[in-house]
Amino acid sequence: MSFKIAIIGAGSVGFTKKLFTDILCVPEFRDVEFALTDLSEHNLGMIKAILDRIVEANGLPTKVTATTDRRKALEGARYVISCVRVGGLEAYADDIRIPLKYGIDQCVGDTICAGGILYGQRNIPVILDFCKDIREVAATGAKFLNYANPMAMNTWAAIEYGKVDTVGLCHGVQHGAEQIAAVLGAKSPKELDYVCSGINHQTWFIDLRLNGRKVGKDELVAAFEAHPVYSQQEKLRIDVLKRFGVYSTESNGHLSEYLPWYRKRPDEITRWIDMSDWIHGETGGYLRYSTETRNWFETEYPQFLEAASKPLDPTKRSNEHASHILEALETNRVYRGHFNVKNNGVITNLPQDAIIESPGFVDRFGINMAAGITLPEACAATCMASINVQRMSVHAAISGDIDLLKLAVLHDPLVGAVSTPEEVWQMVDEMVVAQAAWLTQYAHAVPAAKERLSKSQVKTREWAGAARRNVRSIEELRAEKAALKQAG
Repeated sequence: MSFKIAIIGAGSVGFTKKLFTDILCVPEFRDVEFALTDLSEHNLGMIKAILDRIVEANGLPTKVTATTDRRKALEGARYVISCVRVGGLEAYADDIRIPLKYGIDQCVGDTICAGGILYGQRNIPVILDFCKDIREVAATGAKFLNYANPMAMNTWAAIEYGKVDTVGLCHGVQHGAEQIAAVLGAKSPKELDYVCSGINHQTWFIDLRLNGRKVGKDELVAAFEAHPVYSQQEKLRIDVLKRFGVYSTESNGHLSEYLPWYRKRPDEITRWIDMSDWIHGETGGYLRYSTETRNWFETEYPQFLEAASKPLDPTKRSNEHASHILEALETNRVYRGHFNVKNNGVITNLPQDAIIESPGFVDRFGINMAAGITLPEACAATCMASINVQRMSVHAAISGDIDLLKLAVLHDPLVGAVSTPEEVWQMVDEMVVAQAAWLTQYAHAVPAAKERLSKSQVKTREWAGAARRNVRSIEELRAEKAALKQAG
């Protein structure tokens, strides 16, 4: 088979390499062309060199091109994959830093909450530019696979306003299933069959079967509480499991941001999180991790390039959905996964226009969702709070309405649990001014926001958060890796 796959944001080097090697694990895809595009020529050069090395080492006819000209990369593409981070780490740092001044302590800040909403404001205009290019220069009927966060907002905008065939992809469901299989003592995650449904980062394991045997709440709670690692790392998730009756896909740190109960008091935060890794709730944890990863990759690049000379191993193909979707669409080998699409009746007790994440099957006829799923009421209520924020956020990003943006932030569950309306209004002004370079739809609102900030009486504080760790140096990372290797 010969067709073209364009990857936007290909400078996300590690993730692009994973997608590339996964796709090439499909024998029929040896002749595929990969067109890489990114704003950073430096990152493009690094990833192209790695992928070229993989192609050469495996004697493949695969073609790899790289360009900063996005439209050129998209010309004739049958599939377009996006893994962009608009504003990079510079804007992301403000997503964490500024809300902290108002008492809002986020672990990740890329889905909802103050940081995720502003992230969406930066992303959505760019996503619509991608969609315009796809409509105009990609292959007829091209499919857009969005990996970029905030997943629901980006996918909502691409479907509703971009008018492109779009599916949002995430790996939270797979990771959650692996955890459940481990605590239940399964020899392989394949022994676990499950139905997981909800919205991205708030998806719920509403049916669990281990080797055909149904697993109930009490058994699952006991298994997690008895596990020597997860009982400490997932305290908040286990508490939600006890109260809701079902387990959430999302990590301890991520889930804590979407609920109004666990991160609203600084002295309570440390009770529910675990500092063994960023993903369990550390303040600004993903920002620290992303910064360290970037620095590490830049320094250790020769080793990454050398590792690319190894033969491809199909047994190490990851569980990221993209390669499996392409394989199903192109070869008709059926794939079952969890996909982010417009609801349209798939989940009976969520709004029709919402972007939901739920089971579906893929074959040559496309992605076919399993319809008629009803969530437990508490799960639906929690999802609804986020959906209302997402909807307002998308509409604000499209219209450039700063008042609607402030209302979206005000209705965010964690923000509402921590901040007053006056604080929210000032915080949004401050974030829009700080990120004006990436928020062109709000250019008309920036002067007035600056004027309001100059006269504001709302008090803020410089606060690192309840559980902040410093970014580690390359030397510290090397020492830690060496210690772990020696211990292992």
